[in-house]
Amino acid sequence: MQSELKQKLTLAHSPDADDAFMFYAITRARIDLGPYEFVHVLADIESLNRAALTSRYDLTAISLHAYAYVHHRYLLLDCGASVGEGYGPVLVARADCLGKDPASLSIAIPGTWTTAFLVLRLFLSKPFHYVEVPFEKILDAVNTGHFDGKPVEAGLVIHEGQLTYSTQGLHLVADLGRWWQNRTGLPLPLGLNAVRATLPPPMHGDLQRLLRNSIRFALENREEALDFAQQFARGLDRAALARFVDMYVNRWTVTLGEQGREAVAALLEAGYHHGLLPEYIEPRFVEVIE
Repeated sequence: MQSELKQKLTLAHSPDADDAFMFYAITRARIDLGPYEFVHVLADIESLNRAALTSRYDLTAISLHAYAYVHHRYLLLDCGASVGEGYGPVLVARADCLGKDPASLSIAIPGTWTTAFLVLRLFLSKPFHYVEVPFEKILDAVNTGHFDGKPVEAGLVIHEGQLTYSTQGLHLVADLGRWWQNRTGLPLPLGLNAVRATLPPPMHGDLQRLLRNSIRFALENREEALDFAQQFARGLDRAALARFVDMYVNRWTVTLGEQGREAVAALLEAGYHHGLLPEYIEPRFVEVIE
């Protein structure tokens, strides 16, 4: 019997342990994928942000900062978000740079489209010198004091580096997630998943249900999903891997809910009112019909 013809879609996310955990059930077809077949694209978040500028992928992870520039191209999903509740990207520095005005330091950043960079600009609230560095090389750049011939004194750290920076002798200057929550009372929405607005509306709902089902499967089959995510752990042991996944696959990932959506809107509004975003953005979400 001829197999059912599937709708092929591109699904793009980062090769990080939290995303691998979240997408495990889709990647390994551990849930019913219905009429869809997915071509997985793994790329760092800054590359995905840039790809979203041309609507390259059907379903993609995206930084909230980058979404502000592609809101007419993509709709946000209510699930799959990376949200820090009292924690987030960290600004770290060498011991010899502690005590200085952070805005006077040359800071390695993981990309200008990342939400971390937007929040750092809000936090410092004045111009500063930065150097774009691949996120996995930031800690080394801070330690050596340079990257590609440019001076580096501090680093804006995302992903598993948030857990490991102290093992390289670096020191915390500020936790931006904690700063944001103290300032607003809200969690910090960093990355979300989005679908191309030009896809048929029924497909938007289908993709949202599939991703939510994948997240729930991983949470309900935690050890199995962690086994899969381990290959993307970049040297983290099992305990640290589990801690990192718990940081960014949490209750906000299953559903943003009212407060999560409020946090998304608040960060976009803050960016606009501080002159860091070109226009006021009202985030557009796929309608929640489960």
